[in-house]
Amino acid sequence: MYISESDKSLIRQLIEQQLQAFKANDSETAFALTSPKIQSSCTPHNFIQELSAEYSAIVHSRSIVFQDFTLVKNFPALVSMVMDQEGKLKKAIFVVQHQQDYTWRVHGYELAGINEKIV
Repeated sequence: MYISESDKSLIRQLIEQQLQAFKANDSETAFALTSPKIQSSCTPHNFIQELSAEYSAIVHSRSIVFQDFTLVKNFPALVSMVMDQEGKLKKAIFVVQHQQDYTWRVHGYELAGINEKIV
């Protein structure tokens, strides 16, 4: 799948908006930036609780450096390096989905070891 430079910019802006919402403890905004599938499976409050439990390094990151794009199960994904609150580095993958209204929404997250291959 080809991702245009314009779409790459929009996806990065989307991820940055969600990360800002996480830092501000704004569950409503963070949740609003997710795909309909995620929104149909939980509430904004549950979303933040579940995400914090499983992906704390993303929700409570110390810093994030965006790297490149890839595909994960045929969905575009932005690969990043994240430093958690303890100073440990991990690979964070933000999977996105293109919507019918031509916007992008966050469709999933993955954490991997620094040298782990993304499939």
